[in-house]
This record gives sequence, C-alpha cells and structure tokens, in this order.
Amino acid sequence: MSDDNPVPPERFTPEPSQEPGTGGNGGQEQQRAPLTINGQYVKDLSFEAPSTPHVFAVLQSEAPQIQVDIDVQAEPKAEKLFEVVLKVRAEARAKEQLAYLLEVSYGGLFTVHVPDQHLGPVLLVECPLILFPFLRRVVSDVTGDGGFSPLMLSPIDFAQLYRQRMQQMQAEREKAGTATA
Repeated sequence: MSDDNPVPPERFTPEPSQEPGTGGNGGQEQQRAPLTINGQYVKDLSFEAPSTPHVFAVLQSEAPQIQVDIDVQAEPKAEKLFEVVLKVRAEARAKEQLAYLLEVSYGGLFTVHVPDQHLGPVLLVECPLILFPFLRRVVSDVTGDGGFSPLMLSPIDFAQLYRQRMQQMQAEREKAGTATA
C-alpha cells in the first residue's frame, strides 16, 4: 500500500484485539469484533411531489432528469461508539417541472475497535458499505410509493469518495500553508 493512499487495497480485516476472558472460558482470551452494528434507522425522510398529478402526463412523453447527491458523515457518540449517516438528495425534473424531491438520512450506530489510523476508512468506507443496501431500498420504496418509477441508486465506490475527500483536505491544508507563508 502506498503512503499517499489512505484506503488499503483489500477490504478492512484487522487483527481483532484481545481482552482477558471472563467466566467459564478456562482463562482463554476472548476476541472482540473490530466492527459491531448496534442499529440502523431512517433518521430523516422527506418526499415532495408538488407537480402531481399533471406531471404524470409529462412523464408519459419525457423521461425525467434525475440529479442525485450523496454525502457520508460520521460522528462520535461515546468511546468507540460512532453514528454514520448516509444522506441522499434526489431531484427529478421533467420539462423544467419538479416531479419529486427526496431527501433521506439513513444512519447506523457502530462500535469500532480498530487502531486510530484505520478509523477513517472504517467509518467512511466500511460502515457506508453496510448501510447502503438498506438506504437503496428506502429510496426505491419511497419513490415507487410516490407514484413514480422506483429510483434504483447505482452502487457507490465509497473508497474512491474517501480518497477524494482526503485529497481535497490535503489540497486545502497545502493552500492554507502557502497562504500563511
């Protein structure tokens, strides 16, 4: 792995840390999972279809233009406990009419026992990979239940997004360093 690439080329599989075993295991060491999913949930959901029902006639002759934006956020909640939230905003337009606007935040609560140097990739790559299929289903169900063709989000390369975020942060640090020099 090169030093400038913060995401390892292989999936995250660190050595589990050891804690002294307790009760009934004959003194053997008990392994602790490096990543535990404590829960998943829809944190916020908004769906608007302000041009219905007449936008359905427009959609019979023209496919909508759909803009999808996604963001990943991670926030510590307690020691070794983190909330990871995927935020999606999808806007569909047909002939300049807003067909629908969907905003959803899908979160997960994770206990993470990894070395600090792996924390970023775990929280911003591995955890989103776990949450994404569930978020994808929510987006599909909501748009379909809204009377539109279900929106099926394409797979997302969270490792690439993480790399881009790290490069952007590095560029900002360099720019700030040259501004003060």
